[in-house]
Amino acid sequence: MTAKPTPSRIASPVRSDRPAHAPTAPAAPIFYDPDTFQPSESVGYMMRRIMNMVTAEIDRELEPGGLTSAQWVPLLKLYMGTGSNVAELARCCQQDAGSMTRLLDRLEAKGLVRRVRSGEDRRVVNIELTDEGRAAATKIPALLCGVQNAHLRGFTVEEWQTLKGLLRRILDNATAIQSEREEQK
Repeated sequence: MTAKPTPSRIASPVRSDRPAHAPTAPAAPIFYDPDTFQPSESVGYMMRRIMNMVTAEIDRELEPGGLTSAQWVPLLKLYMGTGSNVAELARCCQQDAGSMTRLLDRLEAKGLVRRVRSGEDRRVVNIELTDEGRAAATKIPALLCGVQNAHLRGFTVEEWQTLKGLLRRILDNATAIQSEREEQK
């Protein structure tokens, strides 16, 4: 009976178009093997669990103010000047325009935002914070910092910086993969 290869012993495919004298790059490590895969040890699974728990905590913190985790994102984007109309907010909040319109309807019903037709282009409807929306939005950064700091309890500054760097690399890889997929379409 032969042993199954461990991820560190799996050979990478040999490129036949490479001249025999060309230097070879070290094989990229294979971190996951279908034969030994444990979902609970997957980076993606852990990131999703962390995000679900962080989101639940943010929801608990926002509940007294009548906001949901879906609603604080466009409020904060408006407050920080990242978006000013439905299309921009949908794009920066990673939602489709229809979902964003319905979300803005709810925020408008709560008196937190208002729609204002653009003076330059009558087809464009800008979204603005009301005084109540601005007051709610000013509280969001402190709330988010409190929740995130609680989840980073016990980390050193160096560990926090390392974690951010590693997550940035995963995000960069994910962005590159998405771009490659879109180019193939």
